[in-house]
Amino acid sequence: MSDPSNRIGDLSPEAKRALLGHLLQKKASASNSLFPASYGQRALWFLWQLAPQSAAYNILYSARIRSGVDLAALRRAFQALADRHPILRTTYTRSLGKPVQQIHEQHQVHFEEVDASAWTWDYLNARLFEEADRPFDLERGPVLRVKLFARSPQAHVLVITIHHIAVDFWSLDLIVNELKTFYAADKTGAPALLPPLPAQYADYAHWQSQMLEAPEAERLWSYWQKQLGGELPALNLPTDRPRPPVQTYHGASHNIALSEGLTARLRALAKAEGTTLYVLLLAAFKALLHRYTAQDDILIGSPLAGRSRAELSRIVGYFINPVVLRSHLSGDPTFKTFLGQVRGTVLGALEHEDFPFPLLVERLQPKRDASRSPLFQVAFIWDKLPQPEEPGEPAARQDGRMLDLEPIAVGQRGAPFDLTLTVAEGSGSLTASFQYNTDLFDAERIVRMSGHLRTLLE
Repeated sequence: MSDPSNRIGDLSPEAKRALLGHLLQKKASASNSLFPASYGQRALWFLWQLAPQSAAYNILYSARIRSGVDLAALRRAFQALADRHPILRTTYTRSLGKPVQQIHEQHQVHFEEVDASAWTWDYLNARLFEEADRPFDLERGPVLRVKLFARSPQAHVLVITIHHIAVDFWSLDLIVNELKTFYAADKTGAPALLPPLPAQYADYAHWQSQMLEAPEAERLWSYWQKQLGGELPALNLPTDRPRPPVQTYHGASHNIALSEGLTARLRALAKAEGTTLYVLLLAAFKALLHRYTAQDDILIGSPLAGRSRAELSRIVGYFINPVVLRSHLSGDPTFKTFLGQVRGTVLGALEHEDFPFPLLVERLQPKRDASRSPLFQVAFIWDKLPQPEEPGEPAARQDGRMLDLEPIAVGQRGAPFDLTLTVAEGSGSLTASFQYNTDLFDAERIVRMSGHLRTLLE
């Protein structure tokens, strides 16, 4: 009998969801530790081989621990995380010429405590940047590193560094929340109340490969081929230095905050136009790039979460998939007209987001330029900041029964693209971070650009 996944494209949406849920629950053979890598992982593996010392795809989370801390319990909590999520104990190798995941049944978490009692805060901050810049060896591992800087018996700074091939930012939130759950369970002796996982990341990679063999994949490909066919323009932002002949990944970031008043007016405009803040800020950013480049055909990459199904919401892994959002500003459209165009482009991309970006590049075969990333050179990211949690009872914080974390903003190091704008939505206002390639741009230029964006939004 033929594999039922080959008939996905012929099913109703309800039957398709049921079948994909069945496929996700089909576990890969436990007797084999090698599993296919997802298309997103293959792309990151390729980029790591090109620049193994780059920090462009390092994800760093740092926080002050505002509670007392039990070092042994914290180690066990991290080990419980790795035991629950195989992607955190996975390394990468080649099999039959393709990158594959090698899942290790047993893997001790890389956990290190550092005495920082004599350090100034400036020196500790410099060490945080060092952690962000330390490369990973994807072949040997680990892909997860934990450091605890002890400033005093009651003051610690926790640093978690993970390579992007193992997690996305959604996953990072899962890791932090589950870490607190495991820690509290260890301290109280109660079981960790976490739901069993319906699948693991290796199952998702298997489902993706099955989907791409089904008629559904051709429907998705036809859409992107129509959107991006032909010769695509590179976005030529003015730079402070000539572009290196081979793309580099050295980066820095600059942050700005938008006032609550401006954020409220932007929300009102988005609502009046029947769209979202994401679409509104994306359109404004594209308008800004049009002003900077005088180009009418603007292509921006924007990563989507890739977790449209409930079965994926609790799985740690690399699910995000960049979509290319193409807009035309010829004919000097009004902003509201352009906003409607961008809205339509985003809706189309959301309906066809499951086609992997690396496969899209492979099929489109754009003219390759070693100095630029393919298809787009500028990215736009939308992030929703987690709401502050209740701190819990003071006694539980003081004796370490609860892990009370206060995140420290370090800033993303490295630059996977020429320029990336990340807009984060909090409860009252928006913040924006410009991540830029320091081999192309001076900090002063990016500061001016952020001011121009603020003025445009006003």
